Amino acid sequence: MCGIAGLIDLSARNDGARLERRAQRMAAALIHRGPDNEGLWSDADAAIALSHRRLSIIDLTPTGHLPMVSADGRVALTYNGEIYNHRDLRARLAANGTRFRGTSDSEVLVEAIAQWGIETALARINGMFAFAAWDRGARTLTLARDHFGQKPLYWLQKDGLFLFGSELRALEAAGGWTPEIDPGAVAAFMRHNYVPAPGTIFRHVRKLMPGTFLTVAADGRAATERPYWSLADVAADGIARPDPRPVEAQAAALDALIGEVVADCMVSDVPLGVFLSGGIDSSLVAAAMTRTGGPVRSFSLGFSESGFDEAPHAAAIARHLGTDHTELYVDGTSALDAVPAMARVYDEPFADSSQIPTWLISRLARRDVTVALTGDGGDEVFAGYRRYWSARRMWRLLASVPLPVRRLAARFVGLVPEPLFRALVGRLSDHTAGPRRRLDSRRTAAEVLATPDREALFRRIVSHWNDPSEIAPAAEARGLLWDRALGERFDDYGDWMQVMDSLTYLPDDILVKVDRAAMSVALETRVPLLDRRIVEAAWRLPRIARLGADSGKLILRTILARYVPPALFERPKTGFGIPLDQWLRGPLRDWAESLLDPTRLRDEGLLNANAVRALCDAHMSEAANHGARLWTILMLNAWLDQRRQGANA
Repeated sequence: MCGIAGLIDLSARNDGARLERRAQRMAAALIHRGPDNEGLWSDADAAIALSHRRLSIIDLTPTGHLPMVSADGRVALTYNGEIYNHRDLRARLAANGTRFRGTSDSEVLVEAIAQWGIETALARINGMFAFAAWDRGARTLTLARDHFGQKPLYWLQKDGLFLFGSELRALEAAGGWTPEIDPGAVAAFMRHNYVPAPGTIFRHVRKLMPGTFLTVAADGRAATERPYWSLADVAADGIARPDPRPVEAQAAALDALIGEVVADCMVSDVPLGVFLSGGIDSSLVAAAMTRTGGPVRSFSLGFSESGFDEAPHAAAIARHLGTDHTELYVDGTSALDAVPAMARVYDEPFADSSQIPTWLISRLARRDVTVALTGDGGDEVFAGYRRYWSARRMWRLLASVPLPVRRLAARFVGLVPEPLFRALVGRLSDHTAGPRRRLDSRRTAAEVLATPDREALFRRIVSHWNDPSEIAPAAEARGLLWDRALGERFDDYGDWMQVMDSLTYLPDDILVKVDRAAMSVALETRVPLLDRRIVEAAWRLPRIARLGADSGKLILRTILARYVPPALFERPKTGFGIPLDQWLRGPLRDWAESLLDPTRLRDEGLLNANAVRALCDAHMSEAANHGARLWTILMLNAWLDQRRQGANA
């Protein structure tokens, strides 16, 4: 796990010292991702420089140093990640005559590219990665990102300058361009709590999409991104050609596969552990780790507030599995200490409030280990979110009534007395198993009734602001949630929602949250349930094995019950949340009020100051709970503050 960066700068051709100075500044901005070592490589004639910050995990010797050049001298590589099948690939390459100098997966990757070419290498490697490879013969630079986007990669092409890096801060450190905030990205951030790919908070800067590669010519011009793997194709193919074996055989095969993948993820020359929440996914990973033999370190976080504390569940499972368990309890004061770090850790606006416990548990684990496995991805791959069946039921109910009739009904919802409205909401929730909070106002109910199609219903369910123009005046930058062609590929609403979450929420929220939190303390995280072998197997399962009757992840529950008594993990899903509503009225109130000052908001011009103030007043007076929405605004303003402080430093 490392930080990578580099540039092609035509204005610096034949000036190697200038190229390396800029590349070194870029690497220095990423030192938190790789505190163990720094590396530079340049070709002044090609006006290119690559840089690297290393967190040593496999092959701690100098033979693992990056950037790395292939044995034939043709390919120069800077790389972030882990190739889990590097030992198998090493054997294949060695059989074809490749002689290796060390034992790192980096060397396997650079030799695979040199011997097989980019596309064949990408088809054969399995892991999490972001890399840049310069081909001296073809005089092209190729950027590539792993199948799900576990590792980040940003790029910018402008006026003869091409920059890339693991984080935005590396591109800013390079200089030569002026960062401009994109108001459309701000509006999109209000909807999602993150800026959706391929856009970023800055104009002209892009995120490389998961499962794609980008080839850049020596003149610095960026080619169109090309996919080398498609989750949508995998899902569609799996649905069309399901696994015909009995459920028992499917569960046994998946159990064995999870064990194999977890063993691959445990290959490390440094200490490793696991984040254990006590939920199905992390417990399954921990159980598989214990079966490999040897002690397993596990880590969990707890909260004193009722309804948020899962630490006792994690501790019970840890005792059953026999892990060496460590837990940390957090209160509002601890959170206040962590809040200033968030804008620094996430160098693009990011507002998933579970970023705080994720950062705290990463910091806790880093005291004892350098690598931590997580259970992330299980909800998207095995249908763990309640919306996959509640929204299906809700849409079935809505679609049974013609849209003109529903629109007419929506007009009269506002006339229904509040007590009667609440009673009706309760009955609808009972019928649909849908979350009441989605229909907690007459306005929301009217909008749901008038929803024209299933895509619009899903956008409403996953959006913090279904209409961001209420709070951010700029036209919203739209992404995959408006891709109707993608929706038309999947007849089943639940299948389509899973695909959409895997393409949007998973890489842009969940994986960003974990990567930035962990790498800010130089901790590598690995996500076994997003191994491509597991994902491809999951989509070949019959739908009932993923969704179950009404709880999701049926097959994972079946497998976990072999190792952990169901009484220890069968409970309502809570997520990795924090008591945000209470904290904003308590220990975080002064901090929040300072960031929500109306004069400041008007001066910045990105948000509607009056709307923000009304939201804040309603929350602080306990007239409503707007903690999640306020957190989105607060994280944007904290990020802006961080930038101002950096500019004035």
